[in-house]
Amino acid sequence: MLNSALKRLTLAVSVTLAVTGCATVGTDFKAPANVADASFRHVPQAGASEAHLPAQWWTVFNDATLNRLEETALRDNPSVKAAAQRLVQALEQAGVARANEQPQLSVNAGISNSRTSAETSQGLALGHRSIKGNNYSVGSSFSYEVDLLGRVRRLVEASDAQALAAEADRDGVLLMLSSQLATTYWQLRGLDAEIAILKGALDTRRETEELVTARFDAGLSNELDVSRARIERANAQADLHEVQRQRNLLEHSLATLVGASPSAMLTAANADAAVLPQPPAIPVGLPASLLAQRPDLAGSVATLRATNAQIGVAEGAFYPSFSLTGNFGFASESLSNLAKGDARQFSVGPLALSLPIFDGGRNKANLAIAKARYEEALANHQTKLLTALREVEDALSDVQQRQMQGEAQQASQVAAARGYLVARARYERGVSTYLDVTDAQRSALAADRAAVQINTQRLLAAVSVARALGAGWQPSAQLAQVAQNGTIKAQ
Repeated sequence: MLNSALKRLTLAVSVTLAVTGCATVGTDFKAPANVADASFRHVPQAGASEAHLPAQWWTVFNDATLNRLEETALRDNPSVKAAAQRLVQALEQAGVARANEQPQLSVNAGISNSRTSAETSQGLALGHRSIKGNNYSVGSSFSYEVDLLGRVRRLVEASDAQALAAEADRDGVLLMLSSQLATTYWQLRGLDAEIAILKGALDTRRETEELVTARFDAGLSNELDVSRARIERANAQADLHEVQRQRNLLEHSLATLVGASPSAMLTAANADAAVLPQPPAIPVGLPASLLAQRPDLAGSVATLRATNAQIGVAEGAFYPSFSLTGNFGFASESLSNLAKGDARQFSVGPLALSLPIFDGGRNKANLAIAKARYEEALANHQTKLLTALREVEDALSDVQQRQMQGEAQQASQVAAARGYLVARARYERGVSTYLDVTDAQRSALAADRAAVQINTQRLLAAVSVARALGAGWQPSAQLAQVAQNGTIKAQ
């Protein structure tokens, strides 16, 4: 009898599996169309190479302190740890979904003591006797949802895609953190350069104040010139304190990014702080390569695949669902007889069919919601793609314009320095007033600070280009496959 039932069960499962491979609810996902392979508008000649940035993209700046800070941040920043845990959750959730594809088998055992009433109809039929005693049982139960139309497979597909989107989000956090740290670091180095210039200007103004005071004592100048000299020295001192205040804020921010206390002293001014390095040339490539270079775009495609699969899950609610259950075990009043053949018990089935007839429009509304979510995800993806293209164009434009601005400012810096030397020489010879020296000092200091600020902005523009292009991000094989053609390899 048991063998016959098992044969019927095997036949039913075989037929079901054969039917399962013939139809799947929903439509297979196709990755959205990519942008055309036209070049960016503001590509510099040095940046037209197709070479990819290294995974540790910040090393192109050749700064040992920056390299150390980046490595520390990627290891210790709490946001990185939180993103990693979100990825773990998504991967485990995908495992939960995949478990629905497999049969569920459980083992159970129990012991009970019972006594029936002698006054019930059953007790009266037994001559006013009750039934009492122990009951021992051990067995197993089996259940399996027969995925005829692929509803469960679509659910697994959605979970796998969501896990890939979480992976891309984690990588996006790493990219954003590394770019924020590089931006903060170069801003801090720019302020170090300004501090060095202001300290030099302060020394110059002290010397000038001493010179004017000596001329005043000798009767060669007036008290107004002395006041002007003191004002210029005090202004330079005030500017120095202001820039130092800004540097302190940046250093606190830098410490937070690397996962350290804001009170930690992370960087000290270099010996040649007034000299900033030249920005590196960043290889740009073509717009169509952004999907393979930016984690947010690859994650957006994975989210699209997940929402597309959820449409199939919603469609599956309109069709019949089949489930198969069974159990096998032993039960006996005596523990010593539990393993005997007469104590066995089993059941196979039923092969249950559930078909929705009337649900008040619930399934129809759920399907409409799933489709709307897909359209929303598609619109969001298009927005992200356009935003990515704009960010690259903005960064490339900054690189070009900052370079030209720096060249123009360099000429202004040379002219202002020469003007100050001429004004001071004329004043010392008594040819011009001290007002000319004051104006020349202000112009020279403003030109020097502007040059440093422009050089800092050029470094920040290089960081922006790297970030907009994905900063050396390398997707996993599955994520790259989803971004290109929408498919996911079997686990």
